[in-house]
Amino acid sequence: MDRHRFASGGILGGDRSGPGETVGSEGDVHQHCGRGGHMDRAGSSRDDSARVLARQVSEAAEALIVTWTAVAQDAVPRLSTLQLEALLIVRRSPGINLTGLAERISATPPAASRLCDRLEAAGLLDRRRTSANRRAIELRLTSHGLRMLDTLSERRIDAIGRVLGEVPADQGEALLAGLRAFAEAVETANAASEA
Repeated sequence: MDRHRFASGGILGGDRSGPGETVGSEGDVHQHCGRGGHMDRAGSSRDDSARVLARQVSEAAEALIVTWTAVAQDAVPRLSTLQLEALLIVRRSPGINLTGLAERISATPPAASRLCDRLEAAGLLDRRRTSANRRAIELRLTSHGLRMLDTLSERRIDAIGRVLGEVPADQGEALLAGLRAFAEAVETANAASEA
């Protein structure tokens, strides 16, 4: 798939409207009502507005996701999205156990174990028995795994920085504020689901 087409025109290309939506002359999205009418966001329910906003954010994020994942494709060893996600989780939560990792990546413990087998074979992950419970195994990144993630992070910063160089400073700051708010909401949701 052409990365530039994916980033600029959405997965399917074309306009940014979805089923049941039209894009107005100013790029505003209107929900269709039954019988050919339109209901703008102010007249729609809160759920409909949230859904429209979620669709717009999803579509706008495609370019960032493509930039983010393209760098990972050049990593040595080459990592799948799930492998990279697992490494990032272990870096944020050193000592996490296999069950905790499986829950965070929405996998079964056997699938998470096989994933860890591959990461361990690549020299990126280390499994250790805990001193408190000899049957429990904690996961930690190896020094090679940490270096690889640091290198990957620097490459991503460079790639995103090149793109942000084309974005007005105030819009870049607004993007950062929005992403921080999103990250906080994710952390809150994760904490609530773990409680």
